[in-house]
Formats: sequence, C-alpha cells, structure tokens
Amino acid sequence: MRTPDLQTFLRRFSRDESGSNALEYGLIVGFVSLAIVAGASAAGTALGTMFTKIGTAVGTVTTSITATAA
Repeated sequence: MRTPDLQTFLRRFSRDESGSNALEYGLIVGFVSLAIVAGASAAGTALGTMFTKIGTAVGTVTTSITATAA
C-alpha cells in the first residue's frame, strides 16, 4: 500500500467541500458580531458625549439659577 504524497493530498484537500457550509456560516456570524460590536461602540461613544453635554448644560442652568436667587 502506497502512502499518498503531498501533491495528491493537497489536490484532494482542495476538492473536499465537506464542512464548508459550517465554516461559511461561522465566518458570517463572526463578521455580523464584529459589526454589532463596532456599532455599539460608536453608539456608546455618541451617547456618552450627548449625556456629557446635557449634564454640562444642566449644571450651567443650575448655577445661573442659584446665583440669581442669592
């Protein structure tokens, strides 16, 4: 019995399609997850900036009201 050489192995390996659907679905899930994480990070940063601006505005108004009342 002869053992297959590297060229034969690579030829068979390149033609073998078993498991490729699972691999493709795994890649799709990975890319979608990456997009979700990137979107959530961007949204989180934008929300943080927005709440900081709101907090600053509220603090300014509160300081103005306190200074006027005194």
